Amino acid sequence: MSIFPDAAAVVRALSPDEPVILNRPHAARRAAEFFVQKFPGKVLYAVKANPSPDLLQILHDGGVTHYDVASIAEVRLVRSTLGRDVTLCFMHPVKTERAIAEAYFEHGCKTFSLDSHEELDKIVRATTRDGVEAKDLRLCVRLRVSSEYSELSLAAKFGVDLTDAAGLLQAVRQKADWLGVCFHVGSQAMTPFAYVQGLERVRAAIAEASVVIDMIDVGGGFPSVYPGMEPPPLEDYFSVIHRHFYELPIAYNAELWCEPGRALCAEYNSMIVRVEKRRENELFINDGAYGALFDAAHIGWRFPVRRVAGPENDAEMADFAFYGPTCDDADYMEGPFPLPADMRAGDFIEVGMLGAYGAAMRTAFNGFGDGPVEAVSDEPMSSLYRGDRADPRVSDNVISLR
Repeated sequence: MSIFPDAAAVVRALSPDEPVILNRPHAARRAAEFFVQKFPGKVLYAVKANPSPDLLQILHDGGVTHYDVASIAEVRLVRSTLGRDVTLCFMHPVKTERAIAEAYFEHGCKTFSLDSHEELDKIVRATTRDGVEAKDLRLCVRLRVSSEYSELSLAAKFGVDLTDAAGLLQAVRQKADWLGVCFHVGSQAMTPFAYVQGLERVRAAIAEASVVIDMIDVGGGFPSVYPGMEPPPLEDYFSVIHRHFYELPIAYNAELWCEPGRALCAEYNSMIVRVEKRRENELFINDGAYGALFDAAHIGWRFPVRRVAGPENDAEMADFAFYGPTCDDADYMEGPFPLPADMRAGDFIEVGMLGAYGAAMRTAFNGFGDGPVEAVSDEPMSSLYRGDRADPRVSDNVISLR
């Protein structure tokens, strides 16, 4: 695949009728190396965020060796893409017995999460052969924690309540060769304190259960940068997690894990769309709610935008809403998306930071959803990793001692 310098070069070369996904392999590898080098524990990539085989290989090349898979399809994908030298962790708390059995016996997956006695029984049954129970299970009890400090809650669906956690931990300890506790603070956690709350709940569960814990998994939730969402540096999150981890009543050799999805892949993709029609401050574009802009439509996520190949330095700006290409009124993205006020049909727009849950969400509804994928070498619109972002920890109030 040829590599274009930027979105403008893609538009000049292709004049595309369909949306074009732009890959930035250098950005994804940089994110992987950052996490592997700076997080004080094991890094698992949450495959659901973006299951592109090319991305999986880039992250592996960047040092990621463990993968959080949520379905048997993801198990098969990672194994077929990366082979047997990576560790699969089946972290969906509700699985079918067939999926568990295939993951364990055919793909060598030993790590499973659960949040109920029923799921524990299911895992034990599925990994039993000829009447002999598996002796090498690595089981993680998922604890329900608050999502109040995150932009998207993940507190309702999974996780055992603290009042029931001790009994479940004790039961799992009897079946597991290796016992972990995991939780998820929600997506796009905007403060490290989200993890403090989660780890304090872990502390209470372990203290009541009085069992040996071999691993603590703080899950995902690590943020990226979007309009109106400027999180602290990731180093702040790592430092807080590390400090509170070492204060837990756990085994001296217990491991610390995390499961970043968004933070590893958000900067990997952007997308070029074309304006097909303008109606006042509404732009009809050729991708939308049933494509890579699912989050922009359904949860009001604001992605960075810019006009491609047009003069913007001195342009007057205006706020726009988008309509997608399907016949559905719900194919609508309110934004606001700031763009030059003279936008018109035929203009191209680059939508940034779509690597997480963007390209992965595209469907073929109404016959839309196809389009080329190209690689570009320029920088993503925002980045936590390239070193030019202002550090909010640094004060401007400098006191001279002389």
